[in-house]
Formats: sequence, C-alpha cells, structure tokens
Amino acid sequence: MTLEMIGNRIRFLRINKTNLSQEDFASLIGVDRTYLSRVESGKQNLTVEMLIKICEIGFAISFTDFFDFNKIDF
Repeated sequence: MTLEMIGNRIRFLRINKTNLSQEDFASLIGVDRTYLSRVESGKQNLTVEMLIKICEIGFAISFTDFFDFNKIDF
C-alpha cells in the first residue's frame, strides 16, 4: 500500500463520512491543515499512531475498517 493510496482513502472518508473541510478535520484530530493536505496528497509520511488517531477520532472507525476498501457504509 502506497502513501498515495492511504491519502486517497483518508480524503475519501473525510469527504464522504464526515463532510468536513480539511481545516475542520485537521482541527478535530489536532494537526495543522497543511500536514493533512500533504497526507491526503501522498506526500507526507505518517505514523501508525497518527493513522489510528485519524481512524478513531476523525472517523470513529477501527483501524481494520480503514483498510477494508469494500466497506463503504459506516
């Protein structure tokens, strides 16, 4: 799995699950909007801890569900 695929998944879920702007979502998870932008574009490495935080706090889904690309309805 590439950084670009992870970033695309985060962008997809942010838009379709939370309907939040990058600014609002970044604030929710406690990061800068520019960091989130780089993550979503696949240009920024992120730790497993940060990805878990994005899943649990930002999307209220499990880490496992994040990687289930067939599961669209949360």
